[in-house]
Amino acid sequence: MKKLALPFCAVLAAACGGEAPPPAPPPRVAPPPSASASAAVVAPPPDPNLPFRMAYADPGGMWMPSQMTLPQHVDTFQKMGVKLDAKTLSDPLQSPLAGVVFLGGCTGSFVSPEGLVVTNHHCAQGALQLNSKGGKNYVEGGFLAKTRADEPTAGPAQRVMVAQAYTDVTAKMRDGLDAIKDPVARKKESEKRSKELVAACEKDRPGIRCQVSSFFRGGTYQLIEMLEIRDVRLVYAPARSVGDYGGEIDNWEWPRHTGDWSFFRAYVGKDGKPADYSPDNVPYQPRHWLKVTTAGLEPGDFVMVAGYPAVTDRTVNASEVHHDVEVFYPYLIDYLKERYKLAEAHLGDGGETAIKATVMKQYTQNGLEKYEGILQGLARNPGLLAQKDALDKKAKEWAAQPGHEVYKEGIEKLEALIDKQQCAELADFDRNLALGRGSSLLASAISLMRWAEERGKKDADRKAGYQERDLPRAVAASKQLSRQYDRTLDRATFRMALLRAARRIEAERPWLATLLGVKKGTRIDEALVDKTLDAWYKSPALEDEKTRLELLEKGTPAGLAASKDAFVQAARRVFAIVKAEEKKDDARAGDALLLAPLYTEANKAVLGGALAPDANATLRVTYGTVRSLHPESSAPADWPFTVASQILAKDTGKDPFNAPQKLLDAIKAKDFGPYADPALGGDLPIDFESDLDITGGNSGSPTLNDKGELVGLAFDGNKEGLASDVVFDGTTTRTIHVDARYMIWTMDALDGAKPLVKEMGLEPKMP
Repeated sequence: MKKLALPFCAVLAAACGGEAPPPAPPPRVAPPPSASASAAVVAPPPDPNLPFRMAYADPGGMWMPSQMTLPQHVDTFQKMGVKLDAKTLSDPLQSPLAGVVFLGGCTGSFVSPEGLVVTNHHCAQGALQLNSKGGKNYVEGGFLAKTRADEPTAGPAQRVMVAQAYTDVTAKMRDGLDAIKDPVARKKESEKRSKELVAACEKDRPGIRCQVSSFFRGGTYQLIEMLEIRDVRLVYAPARSVGDYGGEIDNWEWPRHTGDWSFFRAYVGKDGKPADYSPDNVPYQPRHWLKVTTAGLEPGDFVMVAGYPAVTDRTVNASEVHHDVEVFYPYLIDYLKERYKLAEAHLGDGGETAIKATVMKQYTQNGLEKYEGILQGLARNPGLLAQKDALDKKAKEWAAQPGHEVYKEGIEKLEALIDKQQCAELADFDRNLALGRGSSLLASAISLMRWAEERGKKDADRKAGYQERDLPRAVAASKQLSRQYDRTLDRATFRMALLRAARRIEAERPWLATLLGVKKGTRIDEALVDKTLDAWYKSPALEDEKTRLELLEKGTPAGLAASKDAFVQAARRVFAIVKAEEKKDDARAGDALLLAPLYTEANKAVLGGALAPDANATLRVTYGTVRSLHPESSAPADWPFTVASQILAKDTGKDPFNAPQKLLDAIKAKDFGPYADPALGGDLPIDFESDLDITGGNSGSPTLNDKGELVGLAFDGNKEGLASDVVFDGTTTRTIHVDARYMIWTMDALDGAKPLVKEMGLEPKMP
């Protein structure tokens, strides 16, 4: 079932563009012969596979590596003339997939044997903010470590996760669950099996992090082993006026001129094993890394993306989609608008508050525009909902056939379960917002309550997420909070969450009076909320890192009961409510364990097995071609490449179109060296479009050519295609990538990053 999370935090996309359409790049032509060339120029042989690629219509699909052996992929790769065998992509532990890593909310890839990781600029915002102190603002100015000794930590919670093994554990997770009649007991049994598999996987293997991931809504399961690298350092990010060029105006738009790249480095102990940050650590040496190329691309060329997409809702029931369109998305959008205004109001506060508000605003605006785009896309094209309804109808007709009675009964029960959940969805959203994301201090206090309670149990019996294996991550998150927390912003977001809940009738938010410590029936208004928060934020003990860590690592229920901290006391008051709501969620999840896979199997049956599971932050492959949204058009905005000269026409000198002067000067001088593309009239390519299928979490994913070489980074989509998170539409969905040539040229010619260029196996070409 769809989780009521705040999915806008899953990914943050940078933006760029201008109000007037930029000049069109010249048509692609063969480079003119040099003066010393012979009169006879031999044209390259025609590409026999180009007609197929130009006519190709991407059907969509974020495919599991194991699915790349399906005949449809093997056949399509052959017809496209891809040099890489599709079956090669079925092994995630071999090149090129083995070079792709999970960063937690973003994707990255190794691009050198010394642990260098490339990802998007917006994926480094947290690390830039964390290191912005002492009057230095790396969020705005960018950062470059001159030597490896100058590479600062990207934060104690930042991770680089490297895949080590994949094992199918479907039978171990599913067999016998149907014999357990109580849904809560069924859910607990499923958790028990998952914890046992993880414990066995991690036993006597420090540095290995294992997880059991569900696919097809619980139809299949994989045990995934990852090397968890804990010492991650910031290496290089361009200025925000490059990495976020165009800002909010161009977010989810095309044409784009965004330099959305940054670099981390993974470090380990001298023994080669993961270790906490230490000056004595050494760069991690991966077994596989991607080759970066500046060879470039042309329209119609094959491209693919490998990454860790976070969430899609394509396999949910049609009734869930209609509910989201009519009820949930408008409510979520309203909340995001309110949060955006809040962040914007604090941009003028100065100091670190303003820096943190800038990052918060960028995250929020990205989510706001994404969900507005999904809603608008589904409304603009009612055929998409009709397509979802038609597939839903076919699945139910298949389930109604003789011999499929278990599917028919299961789908009917699932829809009744969904209807019941939807009745309380918005009230649940407001409660989860206030208790989970409204205040970092309250969320920490509730987590401390849970840790104290679970600590008294045997480790195997503890709630998932609160076992000994989880403590190091919890400690790291608490340390990270010390740099990300801001009292002004925390109070403001908490106040907003409380007032949103207060607008509900009392019967829908009985927890609110308990949280605030007032009697049932008390009028809860702005005055009461402000008075309460003034007292709570006067001198909160949980702002102190040492206090938080002591309670996290050694706290007991009795010790927390004795705490005078207002947030701890508030957490104690609502803790029973939190657990009661969890029990309700467990009951729904326990039922869904048996019912949801039946609906997905019915869909798979009517689609002939060609169904990719919804995104769930596991490794996926998507492929297609370099293609604009309107490839038949010759209009400037419809070319699949943007070029540097267009920045001159776009730049106003004011944020967000305020490129660095050194960049503008180099463009005016046409000082592009060998990075220029003769087929683009000798201009420098900036960004390009493709028809690939990605979503949040794919930020920073390597864009690969038909040899498996890195030619760019995926960083955004187009607003016309956002509805594809629900129903894929290949006619409107486009992915936007930064061209590797722009990245390498900037590093080589402007930002003094030649050593990094060399490290990636390329030779700097600029003076």
